[in-house]
Amino acid sequence: MMPTLNLHNIQYSQLDSTTWCATAQVTASCPLESLHLFDNLPSLFNANLLNIDTDKFSHITWRYHISNVSLSARKIAYEQRQQQRAGVRLLLQSLLNKLDIIDSLDDVSFPYRLVNSQYYVCFSHTGASSPNTSTQPSGEKPFNGLDNKVAVVISCHRPAGIDIETNKVEWRVAKRFYHINEIAILQALTITQRDTVAKLLWQIKESFIKIYQYTLAQGLGMDYSYLITGLVNGIEAQAQLSLLAFNDDKTGYYLILLSEQQTVIVY
Repeated sequence: MMPTLNLHNIQYSQLDSTTWCATAQVTASCPLESLHLFDNLPSLFNANLLNIDTDKFSHITWRYHISNVSLSARKIAYEQRQQQRAGVRLLLQSLLNKLDIIDSLDDVSFPYRLVNSQYYVCFSHTGASSPNTSTQPSGEKPFNGLDNKVAVVISCHRPAGIDIETNKVEWRVAKRFYHINEIAILQALTITQRDTVAKLLWQIKESFIKIYQYTLAQGLGMDYSYLITGLVNGIEAQAQLSLLAFNDDKTGYYLILLSEQQTVIVY
């Protein structure tokens, strides 16, 4: 049984006359019985509870151990992938409703497109469970801690890429994958600038990977060092601006940074 998915904090943005995007938080509430945690509990719990000495019962030290009856790590990962898949599609439908577009998604091959209009569609989600559930609506509990951010972009005239990311990119990981020219420039920045730009570069690279269908290693190894100066300058403006726009003359694409949504769009 799939849990009920809910979208919160939906934000819509029109990037130009032919490109729109939306971001949201998706949460999953799940009835306890659907987790099947109690299918294999010991027969002790089938005893006649009326015969229990309540005084002795109250002095028992209870220890809960459910590792052997809870969902397996593989099952949890599968459930989360299914929820993420459903969540981004739920957000797409919300955006289509906002734009008064009646259409459906063709996700047989990349890039994804809408069936009737043939508009291009790209998705992103954070893909990780969040320990912070303070934004959960009252009475709803997350399933396996799922508390994802999701994003979608629709582009009329050519493929677009989008990446939403809440976690930082570790410097050791950046050094492993990034181009040597990028590493040289990033090393000369302050640690705060370096970490911020490294994350933005990762998101830009992920977006281009979705556009060109690069392999992960190939896409992360591309040289976008020529963008770093603009990104550094953009960091200083983020306090005043919620949206930063760049022209990438080398690729002919536009880059949008939605700082509040922690989202990068290439279109």
